[in-house]
Amino acid sequence: MLTFREVALFWILLLKIADSVFFSIYFTKICICGNCFATLQARGLPTHSFALSLIRSFTLFMKEKDHLSNIQEVYDDWFLDYASYVILERAVPHLNDGLKPVQRRILHAMKQMEDGRYHKVANVIGQAMQYHPHGDASIGDALVGMGQKDLLIDMQGNWGDIRTGDGAAASRYIESRLTKFALEVVFNPQTTEWQKSYDGRKKEPVTLPVKFPLLLAQGTEGIAVGLATKIMPHNFIELVEASIAILKGQPFTLLPDFPTGGIADCSLYKAGAKGGKIRVRATIEIHAKNKRELIIKDVPYGVTTPSLIESIIKANDAGKIKIKKVVDNTAKEVEVLVELAVGIEPEQTIDALYAFTDCEVSISPNTCVIVENKPRFLDVHELLRISTTNTVELLRQELEIKKHELQEKLLYSSLEKIFIENRIYRKIEECTTWESVLETIDTGLQPYKHEFYRDITREDILRLTEIKIKRISKYDAFQADEIAKGWQKELEETLDHLENLTRYAINYFKNLLKKYSKDRERKTKLTTFDTIVATEVAINNQKLYVNRADGFIGYGLKKDEYVSDCSDIDDILVFTKDGKYYIKKVGEKVYVGKDIVHIAVYGKDAKEAVFNVAYRDGETGNTMVKRFQIGGVIRDKEYDVTKGAKNSQLLYISQNDAGETESLTVKLSANCTAKIKTFEYNFADLEIKGKTAGGNILTRYPIRKIEKKADKTSPTPPKVVDVVDKTLFQNGSGKHS
Repeated sequence: MLTFREVALFWILLLKIADSVFFSIYFTKICICGNCFATLQARGLPTHSFALSLIRSFTLFMKEKDHLSNIQEVYDDWFLDYASYVILERAVPHLNDGLKPVQRRILHAMKQMEDGRYHKVANVIGQAMQYHPHGDASIGDALVGMGQKDLLIDMQGNWGDIRTGDGAAASRYIESRLTKFALEVVFNPQTTEWQKSYDGRKKEPVTLPVKFPLLLAQGTEGIAVGLATKIMPHNFIELVEASIAILKGQPFTLLPDFPTGGIADCSLYKAGAKGGKIRVRATIEIHAKNKRELIIKDVPYGVTTPSLIESIIKANDAGKIKIKKVVDNTAKEVEVLVELAVGIEPEQTIDALYAFTDCEVSISPNTCVIVENKPRFLDVHELLRISTTNTVELLRQELEIKKHELQEKLLYSSLEKIFIENRIYRKIEECTTWESVLETIDTGLQPYKHEFYRDITREDILRLTEIKIKRISKYDAFQADEIAKGWQKELEETLDHLENLTRYAINYFKNLLKKYSKDRERKTKLTTFDTIVATEVAINNQKLYVNRADGFIGYGLKKDEYVSDCSDIDDILVFTKDGKYYIKKVGEKVYVGKDIVHIAVYGKDAKEAVFNVAYRDGETGNTMVKRFQIGGVIRDKEYDVTKGAKNSQLLYISQNDAGETESLTVKLSANCTAKIKTFEYNFADLEIKGKTAGGNILTRYPIRKIEKKADKTSPTPPKVVDVVDKTLFQNGSGKHS
């Protein structure tokens, strides 16, 4: 008996002989069988047959190897087969009915079981397994998911809660049946295209004849191989009204409506096309009786109350918000209480909750559906137009079927009346053969054939021969005429509907609104809201320090110069002596450049501030002054206050609120030739320009000192003043450009 070790050594030897690239396909499969071999050996079962099967596999491989020209071709085939299967049979819904295969099979199974009563979900799963070639878990999850959308399935028992993330009870404890809405709009065997089930024993629908934009009402999400789909749910009433607008040729707009409620900004929705974005927020209010408590009254779509609370706790632990505790009081309605720490402003905390927690989420829709066995990307407007067109076509087919049925009823009623009232049945008493019987009946009907909408067939005559004597003896011509009149009236209405199909379809949708729109009002409030800048609402949880000489900043430099409080997500504005400035992300220790002369947290104030600057131009030697706002900048990019000449130097800088200025006392070098060696300059005389402007000439003579005057043109002093060097030996005079 061969051991597994011997078989493994045998394979290693074969591997050395064979082309390892091609051989790897089979060798991978054989390695997977190692556990099988070990199991056989452990149970004392013969393993030589297993070893021989491996050898046979190798022989088969060697035969097939000659036919493989490129390993890429093999993997391409396998990958494409698998990808196509996942896309078409599992993850992506079909355009016609808006259902994935598992959902379609569940609904078909429930229709087969339909008797008006509730059925155990476990039984529904078992019925659906006749059509779905996968496990009961996938069927059960899909069934619960459809039930929670509260449109097609009438639920009884604990079906879980999408707001809290609670799962449904076991399938043996919960029950379901189809809703009246589903029975009316989803099923019609006469307009359904059928195919054999996976094992050939049953027949199942290719797609269901859904006369409603079901996909847009329920929404869906799926991840396939190489693509994904994410379609938002929309409001039932708005979908029906939009379908009516399409039929009337009127404009319409569709925006998502989430079952969890909340507030949504759909300004970038792009009709659900790829590349769009929706921002969804929870509704947060300040407690009416306790200003230190916030109430979260709903959750964003896709977020549960436990995950929301976890995100709040993480933000608190990270120092981005300060709270005392979080309590989940969710029952029939969502209610999460957030108690704030002492001294914390509730308005700022609300903004911080949106910025740092799952109280606000961003959703990227991607409307992908199966069209003619291929995935296709659409937008929701196009999807609704196609769905409305399909609905009109299905209604037309139903009317055509009804028309044909009524015509057949009227035809047979007339044949029966002629057969009985003209006593044709008496004439067949003398016939000796079956063919003569049929011929006699046909002859009796001959004078009336021109009145019928189609030719009389052998099947029609055979049906007349099956009329019972009791029916003939009790035939009531008046009653038969009354019934025929009813059918004729119904036929005329049907013909009118066919001639005015658009009007009929509009009335169909209006009837859906009348019957099923109760309690389906919009749950999500639509609005637009500004983007919350995280750095502006983050609570200061760190202290910023600077080592000016070595060029380091950070909250870990506790032995160096303290600058201000900051948060660990702030950006820092840094100016260096050579006139360069940067925006750097704060960290424990960040190198920005030596000889730092000005540093500040780059928040809202810094973005709106006006910087008053004096610098020496390295090319001309002139001292320049300028006023500017930084505006939009890119993190880690180098900017220059000066004109960029070599040896330029920053002499003075102050950061001021917009419109504020200060006066300077400029003292020139004692050795310069200027007659006036001390003069004043007021920044109020200088216009605010862009950050790339070169500025105006302050003086052409060397400067010994620049001092800020104590009396300001504005009562509010500048926020930061840095006199870079109090003893300067440069340039000259007080001439302005």
